Amino acid sequence: MSAQIEEWLLAAEYVMAQGNEQVILCERGIRTYETITRNTLDLSAVPVVKRLSHLPIIIDPSHGTGKWYLVPSMMLAAVAAGADGLIVEVHPNPDHALSDGGQSLTFENFAASIPGVVSVANAVGRSFKGSAVGPEVALAD
Repeated sequence: MSAQIEEWLLAAEYVMAQGNEQVILCERGIRTYETITRNTLDLSAVPVVKRLSHLPIIIDPSHGTGKWYLVPSMMLAAVAAGADGLIVEVHPNPDHALSDGGQSLTFENFAASIPGVVSVANAVGRSFKGSAVGPEVALAD
């Protein structure tokens, strides 16, 4: 949340230099002076990382905003920005979640969001591959 992009990439390189080549970057928001959202989701990090690194980058709009009603639009924006995937919090009853209920989509909200993700992916020349394991979304060029 407080690292600069260069520091973030150098930390990833350090991990890889120690022998772990299975590194994926995840943008979850940065701290700003804004107080309405938990964090500010830095979608500009996606094209910057794509330019500076070979590493895949996924976006977590749930933690990046902290508000469930912002997640669907940030999913679309992340796909348009070139993210390699999304990780989204989904809960059958967010009001009764033990944590992070305010940022969790219901199953219905999540299902309603996917057609837009597919449309945006297609519009920017990418394909969509949903996960059978969970609510993760993978995108391919």
